[in-house]
Amino acid sequence: MKITASDVNKLRQATGAGMMDCKKALEESGGDFDKAIEVLRKKGQKVAANRADRESSEGVVLAKVNSDNTSGIIISLNCETDFVAKNDDYVQLAQRLSDHALGFTDKESFLDSDFEGMKVSEKLLEQTGIIGEKIEIGSFEHISASFVGSYIHAGNKIASIVGFSENFDNAGDVGKDLSMQIAAMNPVAIDENGVSQEIIAKEIEIAKDQLRQEGKPEEMLDNIAKGKLKKFFKENTLINQQFIKDSKISISQYIKGFSESVEVTDFSRVGI
Repeated sequence: MKITASDVNKLRQATGAGMMDCKKALEESGGDFDKAIEVLRKKGQKVAANRADRESSEGVVLAKVNSDNTSGIIISLNCETDFVAKNDDYVQLAQRLSDHALGFTDKESFLDSDFEGMKVSEKLLEQTGIIGEKIEIGSFEHISASFVGSYIHAGNKIASIVGFSENFDNAGDVGKDLSMQIAAMNPVAIDENGVSQEIIAKEIEIAKDQLRQEGKPEEMLDNIAKGKLKKFFKENTLINQQFIKDSKISISQYIKGFSESVEVTDFSRVGI
């Protein structure tokens, strides 16, 4: 059977595979379009198996919020090289996947869902075969709230989302500002109550070690370490941090300027 340029182009449009790969797949499948897609998928599985131990430490991180601003997600589409991560087709794939991800609250159901004629997990295998690098969903984060804001840092390497207890005037601007704060300052929790005991114990021990090196008496260490812990909370919990756009006020003061009753309920940040 003769494989026409039109057949090859049709398969290329459907799968995103290269022209020669599409031609070979059609030849191998005797011109059967569906079988040719299977050939390309199997090639993806083969490449994926060969690259399973590779590090997919580059990629694209995107945040999306639904139309009524009550649900937001962050996903990272990971690959092996920055060269691939900057490719327009790769970024567009990440955009389509993140749009699709808005309908899900966890990574497992997202990977198992139908996307462009196959499961998301199968699409990733297909793209691994096409691109020749390990392609996978690295992070999947979801939050729901009365209002969710988001921010994607230039270059698609960091994204963040934040949830508020209520929708209020200027919530969109405040949500973007707080998401930008989260992206830039990487807080460990909303406030001191959200900091794990493990982190607290670690910070106290670090502070005591520093004080010992400075020659402070052992009986003074606990009180001084508690003071250092307060500083840690101020610098590393979201609502206590200085606002990056106005260092004279804290994030808590900034929010209360718009609504006395609003609270931050959740946030997430992904960097690559």
